Order: sequence, then structure tokens, then C-alpha cells
Amino acid sequence: MTPLQQFIEASPRLFVLTGAGCSTDSGIPDYRDRDGQWKRPPPVNYAAFMHELATRQRYWARSMVGWRRFGRALPNATHRALAELEQRGQVELLVTQNVDRLHQRAGSERVLDLHGRLDEVRCMSCDWRLARDAFQQMLVERNPAWAQLDASDAPDGDADLEGHDFARFDVPPCPHCGGIVKPDVVFFGEAVPRERVEAATRAWQAADAVLVVGSSLMVYSGYRFVDAAARAGKPVAAVTLGRTRADALLTLKVDAPCQEALAFLQASRQPEAASLE
Repeated sequence: MTPLQQFIEASPRLFVLTGAGCSTDSGIPDYRDRDGQWKRPPPVNYAAFMHELATRQRYWARSMVGWRRFGRALPNATHRALAELEQRGQVELLVTQNVDRLHQRAGSERVLDLHGRLDEVRCMSCDWRLARDAFQQMLVERNPAWAQLDASDAPDGDADLEGHDFARFDVPPCPHCGGIVKPDVVFFGEAVPRERVEAATRAWQAADAVLVVGSSLMVYSGYRFVDAAARAGKPVAAVTLGRTRADALLTLKVDAPCQEALAFLQASRQPEAASLE
């Protein structure tokens, strides 16, 4: 039995925190390298998005191209392994920093989307909401020439379109009030809603231990739960490639791909599945 298996077996109720490393095997790029440094320019800033038309034009043009593949991404073995952990009754709450909803598609139900969800948009004035797929059609109808472009994928449904002039990109306003439409996710510089922070805090307090999967914890919004839990005496294990912000707090560190490290969770189902066939 590996140290990670021992850690999980000894933890009846886990607070699970996941990050971008969970979704790389689904074709969604991550943000940081093994040292926790940005691989590319940081994501769009909330204040810039809200106050600068040029920023919104650039964001939605890149998102329109990137959504074609992001919207079709499927859960991978890491998502399925964590869903299995929930089926075993060991997940107090899975808090994900990802916005791709792949944990839910893999079967996890006890999920808190800390940074929101990219498959919906909302008006920042009247709170009108729409599925991202439907908003994609609005973007394409207004910008048919952009629909022919292709580009390499960037994190969270973005696409690399450097060198393009975004000044003519037509961003749809809210059809109800004319307000600014934004993906229903927390941008950099934007606060995580208090109720989410409170729900996550209650969960780690109720848990026996913390399991971090696929996150460098460089962003404070996720790191704070690990820091608080460790200070409260909860054991913390992390499965991720490279350095994390919480290395000094960890009880166990597994520097390996998430799918590889968690494969034993799905393997435990194979004999049962075979007996049913």
C-alpha cells in the first residue's frame, strides 16, 4: 500500500481541494509550471474587464474560439477517481478551483465550484443568465469572420490569438438591460462570494484530513483553507507536479501525475465490475 493509499484509508471524511492539474488530461491547459510560475500572461483582471471595452473585446474573441474545444472536454481518470472516493463515503466536500464542471460530469455531487462555472454567463447589472453554449451562438452571429479562426488552447476556455486586432469584435450586451455580460466565474481581482468561503470553511472543519489534487495553491482563495486546516492540526496530503505554496504544511507530498497517483481508487472497482458482466 502506498503512503497516499494509507493516508486516504486513514481518513474517513476528506476535504478535497482540486486545481488545474486535474483537468490537463482532459485537454485543458494549466496555468503554472513546476515552480509555480506563470506559463503565460495572467488571466484577465476583473477591473479591466468591467471598465475597458477593449479588454472585453479581447476576452470574448479569445473565448469564442477557445470554447469550441473547451465546451466538449470530457472527464478523465482523475475526475472519476475522486467521484469513486465520494461513492465510498469519504468526501466531506470537494472544493474545486476549476470552472469546467468536469467533477460533476464524472459523477461527483458534493462539489463546491469555488471560482464559479464557465458554462454560464450572467449580466453584471440585472443578473440575467444564459448557458454559455447559447451565448456562443450570439457571439458567432455578431462575429462570423472570427468563427473561422483557430488557435492553440489556453487555460479555462481561452485561446491564443496574439497579433489580432480586436477593435471590431462585437460583444453582445445583456438583451434585457444592455449591461455587461460576464462568464459566471471569479476573475483575478474579484472576491470569491462569502457563502462559498463559509461553506468550504465548515467542510474542512468537519473533515478528518485534507487532500489537495492538482493544485500549486499559489492562489490565496484555495490556499487559505489548507493553511487554516493545517494550523488546526488536520493532516494534509497533496498530489501535484512540482512545488506548492503549502509545501511546509504538508503531511504527505506526492509529486506525480494525478491520474497515476489516484489510479488505485478506480482499480478497487474492477473486480466488482467484472463480476457483474
